[in-house]
Amino acid sequence: MTRTAVVTGASRGIGAACAAALAGAGFRVATVARSAGDYRCDLTDAAAWTEVSQRILKERGIPDVVVNNAGAYLLKPLAETSLNEFQAQVALNLTASFAVARTFLPAMSGAGRGSFISIGSFADHNGFAENAAYAAAKYGLRGLHETLIDEYRGSGVRLTLISPGPTDTAVWDPIDPDTREGFTPRAEMLQPQDVAEAVLFAATRPSNVHVDWIRLGPV
Repeated sequence: MTRTAVVTGASRGIGAACAAALAGAGFRVATVARSAGDYRCDLTDAAAWTEVSQRILKERGIPDVVVNNAGAYLLKPLAETSLNEFQAQVALNLTASFAVARTFLPAMSGAGRGSFISIGSFADHNGFAENAAYAAAKYGLRGLHETLIDEYRGSGVRLTLISPGPTDTAVWDPIDPDTREGFTPRAEMLQPQDVAEAVLFAATRPSNVHVDWIRLGPV
């Protein structure tokens, strides 16, 4: 039987790499993104997500794997971060993740199976300067993840948080870390495929194995 997967934020970077890795492993992948993919949706738009998520369940069925990847990165000191910017970080990195979980986890639990994988960050466990809004949202994502592990324990659904360090994606383009002291040069960062391999590892463990957290960093 063909296994199905849903990947959010799948148009580029880590999401695109995860979709490709899962497809290469034989999954039938449904991609969700604002600008491209099988299902186009701004996950911060609750009404739009409700409509799209119901289409996914109707057209693709209950997924075997969900990769909760959509997110955004902001690097600014607290004094320069507006309330709107803070709220935007929470909306996509945390509130949208809650909405994705709320759609799929009850259905997966009802089916007694599945792997729900959230893409966090080093910043979900560690505070870094200029990360106030981003880290607050990612710490919140970790809290959501740990709560849902307990809530869905024994349901047959496994929840995994993957916390990668600096990964060479387009989010770094306006920051240019190669020119900033204390930042990892892009040539030394993780690649999106590194994160995708961790996702595939968690998703393909035997059903009796639960990998609750994977932390990845460059050497």
